[in-house]
Amino acid sequence: MSAPLPQRVLILENSRSYASMLAEAMEQRLGLPVALARTLAEADAALASNPDIFLVLSGLVLPDATQDAIIERLAQTGLPVVVVSSTYDEALRERILGRSVIDYVIKSAPGHLDYLAWLAQRLDRNRRIAALVVDDSPSARLMAAELLSSYGFRVLLATSGEHGLRAVEQDHGIRLVITDHEMPGMTGVELSAKLRERYPRDRLAIIGVSGANKPELVARFLKNGANDFLHKPFSREEFFCRVSQNIDNLDLIGTLQDLATKDFLTGLSNRRHFFELAERRLEGYRQAGRQAAVATLDIDHFKKINDTWGHDGGDLALKAVARVLQSHMRQEDICARFGGEEFVVLAGGLDTDASRAYFEALRERIAAIDVELPDDRRFGLTTSIGVRLIPAGEVVALHAALNDSDRQLYLAKAGGRNRVDITATTAA
Repeated sequence: MSAPLPQRVLILENSRSYASMLAEAMEQRLGLPVALARTLAEADAALASNPDIFLVLSGLVLPDATQDAIIERLAQTGLPVVVVSSTYDEALRERILGRSVIDYVIKSAPGHLDYLAWLAQRLDRNRRIAALVVDDSPSARLMAAELLSSYGFRVLLATSGEHGLRAVEQDHGIRLVITDHEMPGMTGVELSAKLRERYPRDRLAIIGVSGANKPELVARFLKNGANDFLHKPFSREEFFCRVSQNIDNLDLIGTLQDLATKDFLTGLSNRRHFFELAERRLEGYRQAGRQAAVATLDIDHFKKINDTWGHDGGDLALKAVARVLQSHMRQEDICARFGGEEFVVLAGGLDTDASRAYFEALRERIAAIDVELPDDRRFGLTTSIGVRLIPAGEVVALHAALNDSDRQLYLAKAGGRNRVDITATTAA
């Protein structure tokens, strides 16, 4: 398991009131902890004592340093730096944006706190994303890589379209590809088309780049699967805005998909999405001659839990069971919340003995749950599980298998609850 990413934001600001406003935006809106400093010396101390700082938001008026000294010191940290100033100075802006500063934000601009909150969130999320730069020019590759690295991305490089295609196939963390057009062999437009054939827009964003003065090239890139296009040379700010906009769109598509496919409370697949996934998976098991198990489970005495601990306690119980389900599932298994206190599972490659062991282990893990309420009260719970085993080669519709597992669930309830009941045949 990888180490957790640094999460703290350093706010270097002489004004106590403004620093407090900015800290509130980071902590309450985003849940990011904050370190405050009013002088460059205090900033040095904060950096030394807080190794979890990943971003610096800095003013340019401090009692112990000049503007250039502030920028020079912060650039030495290697951290992303956003300058927040009360006045706009074009010469200053050009000077500091050339020194690894991410952005130059004016305090008086409408909605600037909202923008800073978005910016901090974007830089935080970027650290979980890999970006690929495809360009045969070493200098162009290096420039784009340095910009992306300063925005928090994990950056990979490719010298050709063929190399870039292999890189995306091998590294599933790549969500952004920036490709030049004029390359020997496969062009950027051709690479965009091949990538889009394999990776939908909710999986990969593609930005084409070219220094050629060919108006038709923009349309060619877009028609062949690219999300956006940049003309060389481009400014740091334009590059960052285009990249951020496309990554935001990926996030938005993912959010919309989650709303359509996931249960809002537990984060598990919802009923409709389970049927979409499980019907295909079950047919795959049948064609491969593999056994499978379909299970229905629900929380015992759930009404009593709600009556005793309130609906908030019931929600916590549902979330706790969902967490156990997610941790118990193997990579190929599918689970979902069907509604109320009922959950379903499709697991492949399990005969009768393996199914019993698998679902008994799940039952035991759920029985060990200790649900903690906000007032420190605690309660436990159990589940009953009905399983329909599908032997290799048997043709059975998913809804029929679920009906059988539901009948087995009823038998488990009738048999005293907190137990697993399994059948390998269609119930009469």
